[in-house]
Amino acid sequence: MKRYIPMLLLVAILCAALANSCLAQGGTARMEQIIQSYVDGKKFMGSVLVARDRQILLDKGYGAADLEWNIPDSPTTKFRIGSMTKQFTATGILLLEERGKLKTDDLIKQYMPDAPAAWDKITFFHLLTHTSGVPSFTSFPDYHSTEATPTTPEKLVARFRDKPLDFQPGEKWSYSNSGYVLLGYLLEKISGKSYQDFIQENFFKPLGMTDSGYDSNSAIISKRASGYAPSPNGIVNAGYIDMTIPFSAGAIYSTTGDLLRWEQALFGGKVLSATSLKKMTTPFKQDYAFGLSVRTEHGRTAISHGGGIEGFNTQMSYYPDDKLTIIVLGNLNGGAPGDIAAKLASVAHGEQVILPSERKEVSVPKEVLAQYVGTYELAPTFSIAITLEGDHLMAEPNNQPKIPLFAESQTKFFHKAVDVQIEFFKDENGRVASLTLYQGGRETKGVKK
Repeated sequence: MKRYIPMLLLVAILCAALANSCLAQGGTARMEQIIQSYVDGKKFMGSVLVARDRQILLDKGYGAADLEWNIPDSPTTKFRIGSMTKQFTATGILLLEERGKLKTDDLIKQYMPDAPAAWDKITFFHLLTHTSGVPSFTSFPDYHSTEATPTTPEKLVARFRDKPLDFQPGEKWSYSNSGYVLLGYLLEKISGKSYQDFIQENFFKPLGMTDSGYDSNSAIISKRASGYAPSPNGIVNAGYIDMTIPFSAGAIYSTTGDLLRWEQALFGGKVLSATSLKKMTTPFKQDYAFGLSVRTEHGRTAISHGGGIEGFNTQMSYYPDDKLTIIVLGNLNGGAPGDIAAKLASVAHGEQVILPSERKEVSVPKEVLAQYVGTYELAPTFSIAITLEGDHLMAEPNNQPKIPLFAESQTKFFHKAVDVQIEFFKDENGRVASLTLYQGGRETKGVKK
């Protein structure tokens, strides 16, 4: 036994000297366990990369890039990134501003004289921050019937140019794919180049992003993943969308490695000036800046954006305080990439993560459960109705199916199929007054009506 003591002391000394490395090894094992739980549950297929500064902690593929040929996902697999495209569009507008071609406070009417009168007060800033009031064409009743038809930027703009604004510019926030299509359309007019050529020449080529591009339905693109969707009968091929439809709001494909190059270049000051980057990462309304969400998570700044398009869901998050980058690219539709990214960030920051399968259900008296029944408003247009059915609480978000909640304490509940927790709180008089919804790394409070 005595012979082993010096060796144990040596290991302890090495871990003390290389604390980050030892922690990374332990954290990486937990990260893989978290990701695998989603893979085993048939909720995730894709590639994941985690890096702190220049050190890669995890870089791996999970599941299949092509189920029919049983080709595995890998770090070199190419995925459609959906709305993560928007940060490239926003960066392009800021680059044009640096070159004296426009100002983000300019009215778009200056560059689009034929714009409808309703757009007279809309600026580039409004489009970049989703505060223009231009309705999103992806929410129009005929959208799904037009997804398979090739189009042009001009025809895309024509779909929404004569629609009334949802609100006056700058007044509110509403996510608008139309706004980012319009930015791409204006970028083409002002730069004199196609959107595809602009991003290739200004971003992909100089940064060595050789595995990224504007996606195409006809081109042969090596190592491109097939997109899938869940169904009652299991995983199926996702529906078809012509890639001219998402345009500058969501048409880029990339890999985890290329996106890490992008993050390191963007936040390393190699793409934009410090002034432009500050502008890009300053939130205006609803924690949204220019093509990026910027919010505080557990006292840390998180800069992120997700994406969703037929067959693909993605998430990329950057934590500037410790230069942590998390990239999750999935080729199976669903919310897993966002959930995975949030959990991996928690592990990387030394926080405890409990998976749904690890939560222990406890029994709570019905009279206690009955106190929680009611409707809780989390936002002006979003509420959750809590009802009691038998021995279980049920949660019913706006226009969504009810889901059962299971108690892990007298005040905190969880769902077994989706990683969602709800915690109830009482006021100073002992009455249940609010709840907090925990999902995807976010905490949202809801007040009882």
